[in-house]
Amino acid sequence: MRALGEALAKAAFPGEFIALFGGLGAGKTTLVRHFAAALGMDAAASPTFTIVRRYASDLVSIDHFDCYRLADADELYAVGFEDHLDTGSIIIMEWSENVLDALPPERLEVHIEGSGEEPRSVDIEAFGAAYESILEGLSL
Repeated sequence: MRALGEALAKAAFPGEFIALFGGLGAGKTTLVRHFAAALGMDAAASPTFTIVRRYASDLVSIDHFDCYRLADADELYAVGFEDHLDTGSIIIMEWSENVLDALPPERLEVHIEGSGEEPRSVDIEAFGAAYESILEGLSL
């Protein structure tokens, strides 16, 4: 997850949307932590109880959503999700499977299988030309 987070950060752009999918312990927050660190931010932590945390550097900000406790997209919109879409922040969303109806049409999806000490498998899907470029240039 460390290498993937760092690689994705190298291709990051303002307004980017990364949707993370995977079970408990899959490494979603670890990926976000290393993504943020690669952009000069520290202290990234799971926003499970606050739903969203913002991390910022001099160059960019990240809005880190955790939708684990949400039942559907309506609950996400109720916490002001739409306001975050227009800020230019990179949005990284954990538990995206809980709010599928809210995901923008153009995005990068990272599907993680495995947890704990199990080996991980990762499938990345790109929706939109900018995200296809990220996927094509990704090297781990």
